[in-house]
Amino acid sequence: NGGGMNGTSTMMDFLEEPLPGVGTYEDFNTIDWVREKSRDRDRHREITSRSKESTWALLHSVSDAFSGWLLMLLIGLLAGSLAGLIDISAHWMTDLKEGVCLAGFWFNHEHCCWKSNTTFTDRDKCPEWKSWSQLILGQGEGAFAYILNYLMYVVWALLFSLLAVLLVKGFAPYACGSGIPEIKTILSGFIIRGYLGKWTLVIKTITLVLAVSSGLSLGKEGPLVHVSCCCGNILCHLFTKYRKNEAKRREVLSAAAAAGVSVAFGAPIGGVLFSLEEVSYYFPLKTLWRSFFAALVAAFTLRSINPFGNSRLVLFYVEFHMPWHLLELVPFILLGIFGGLWGAFFIRSNIAWCRRRKTTRLGKYPVLEVLVVTAITAVLAFPNEYTRMSTSELISELFNDCGILDSSKLCEYVNDFNSTKGDDLPDRAAGPGVYTAMWQLALALIMKVFITIFTFGMKVPSGLFIPSMAVGAIAGRLLGVAMEQLAFYHHDWAIFSGWCSQGADCITPGLYAMVGAAACLGGVTRMTVSLVVIMFELTGGLEYIVPLMAAAMTSKWVADAIGREGIYDAHIRLNGYPFLEAKEEFSHKTLAMDVMRPRRSDPPLTVITQDSMTVEDVETIINETTYSGYPVVVSRESQRLVGFVLRRDLIISIENARKQDGIVSTSVIYFTDHSPPLPPSSPSMLKLRSILDLSPFTVTDQTPMEIVVDIFRKLGLRQCLVTHNGKLLGIITKKDVLKHIAQMANQDPDSILFN
Repeated sequence: NGGGMNGTSTMMDFLEEPLPGVGTYEDFNTIDWVREKSRDRDRHREITSRSKESTWALLHSVSDAFSGWLLMLLIGLLAGSLAGLIDISAHWMTDLKEGVCLAGFWFNHEHCCWKSNTTFTDRDKCPEWKSWSQLILGQGEGAFAYILNYLMYVVWALLFSLLAVLLVKGFAPYACGSGIPEIKTILSGFIIRGYLGKWTLVIKTITLVLAVSSGLSLGKEGPLVHVSCCCGNILCHLFTKYRKNEAKRREVLSAAAAAGVSVAFGAPIGGVLFSLEEVSYYFPLKTLWRSFFAALVAAFTLRSINPFGNSRLVLFYVEFHMPWHLLELVPFILLGIFGGLWGAFFIRSNIAWCRRRKTTRLGKYPVLEVLVVTAITAVLAFPNEYTRMSTSELISELFNDCGILDSSKLCEYVNDFNSTKGDDLPDRAAGPGVYTAMWQLALALIMKVFITIFTFGMKVPSGLFIPSMAVGAIAGRLLGVAMEQLAFYHHDWAIFSGWCSQGADCITPGLYAMVGAAACLGGVTRMTVSLVVIMFELTGGLEYIVPLMAAAMTSKWVADAIGREGIYDAHIRLNGYPFLEAKEEFSHKTLAMDVMRPRRSDPPLTVITQDSMTVEDVETIINETTYSGYPVVVSRESQRLVGFVLRRDLIISIENARKQDGIVSTSVIYFTDHSPPLPPSSPSMLKLRSILDLSPFTVTDQTPMEIVVDIFRKLGLRQCLVTHNGKLLGIITKKDVLKHIAQMANQDPDSILFN
């Protein structure tokens, strides 16, 4: 193989067998969906053809077909197990801020009192559970006891949040936040190395427990989607067809996202719909069924690990005794309007705060920011029992329909049981406890509305589902009690006549809380169908789908009228991720030639010729440019397009070829089937046709950008070459499309800067 051996030039093709790294992608690059799907079809055809040759090949074909289902099973088991661990740990550490169990420090308050002989009304005051004042001072009442409990609550909250932010900052910076904006971007084809890695999974699992336990206004539902996707990504490495194909891996991640929502809410169907509606970019039919299987396995695994916690199949089970009336759609729609306004207000305020955090010195001190927000939250939360309790417990209490045995302040009505039938109580006059609860809830609403703005986006794991639901549930309960008292004192009004007579059980405040929760969550995320299904699975209230849908759709319409983006899309744009939203329409009358590069004032397009450039020439181009790939043309004079070659594939191929004898800087690189005629004394030539994409997607310079944008969305292209009469004119990349869309929307095109 020596160059010029016996006076004859030799040809070398090192890529008859694929080299390690060829066909892979660098960090912060977009995958080529068309190429990945083509590779998978070729692999499948090869396995199918070989299956007819031997029994072993047939078994390999069968195992390949069932490997996807096995992977879904493993994802469901791992995601469910981790969610159970997070759920149990978070409950214990949340209660640890208020006291400890003498029967075993590892028991939370509820588990500690299981074996207690206390009465039902005093079930939370069992002798086995001691507050910190009882443990340290020997007394649970009085000013000193209150101050000590207050102090311990704040200290534990600060300790938990400090540990969380230090672990994130020191070991896994990608473990902060919700994770859903980044997962949406990854599922669209973008590569962020390490975001779904082992360290991120470990640190996110630990810090999620700490962040939730600290009492910050955040939830674990969004981060559980990130945790589940980490599980899916790691388990993909056990199977060759998912390890080596980025498009197939994203099908798995879509299913993992569904499993994450399933373990977060106990909502397998809602999880699948959430993945389909909100997260996934490519969602074929087989992924739908596999997602549902993974979500079911995850939900049942979680229930097996923690059958008595909030992880049961119905998270906030409700049993309302009266159906809703058609006229109640008016207050339900009002709650939808409130949810839309709250969603739009939250998104604008949170994005403004996050932008300020990135552009000022505030972003340089994430630990200090977390500690300050935690301290403010804890100091404000402790005096109010509705902000002191965990947000999940608060929502559960707000959804509750008052019965005879309920001891909550929300159920302290003026008792009149003459018309009581079983547990079905009539509408009654509100007692002192209800009025106290109302102003406490009003203060809790104000606090959560504002503190959540500053909490979401900090350098700790932070979900938005539960805080948004809490805001809506509080507003809904307040409106529900107001409607209930209005019906009680003014049952003769025209709006109540005919369906709400005196002494009847007409208004259910818990239903209003449920509808309000759906409205606020919909206003922030802009979910519709998946939101209604999640709420149904959360509560088990099938007959309340119409009120939920009315509120969800109203909140979406109101929020969309103020701003088109949901919170996740807003954070994608804030971070400059190259995400091409499939739901938005592009209606501007521009052409491909208006967007392509090079522009008239730019230098000529960098190209590689098919058979006249040396190794040194190509290496010079690679070193002087940062492009992800290069068009290959017949010659610089003709500019006739031959194909497209990726920068990474070129670098790996040339580096490997240089290790062989005969390939030197003056060796000619060619991409044709046959070698070009060269003098006999020339060094060995390098054939790289196997790394050349011979069918790059092309459009003419007169193609409307409306069509180009649609092509990029539906085919998931990285780049598109622009030609005129068969000659190469320029190139349009995904980032060029995003910048053009931003420019047409009067936004800063340079906001697409994630590189």
